[in-house]
Amino acid sequence: MEGMRFHLQVELDDAATPETTTRELSRILRYWAGNLHHYDLTPGTTEDIHDSTYAKAGSWTITD
Repeated sequence: MEGMRFHLQVELDDAATPETTTRELSRILRYWAGNLHHYDLTPGTTEDIHDSTYAKAGSWTITD
């Protein structure tokens, strides 16, 4: 298969309730998808992901 890969890594808090985890992950995915048009989706592009408190929660990267 030729092309590129999209990698999304999010650190989830083990102490969080399932509802909080679902809410935070849903927010992260909505925010990222809503801002997709701002990014150059070519290999090497990367961006940090933040939770609702603006703390770094992970990152996404485009690779070959």
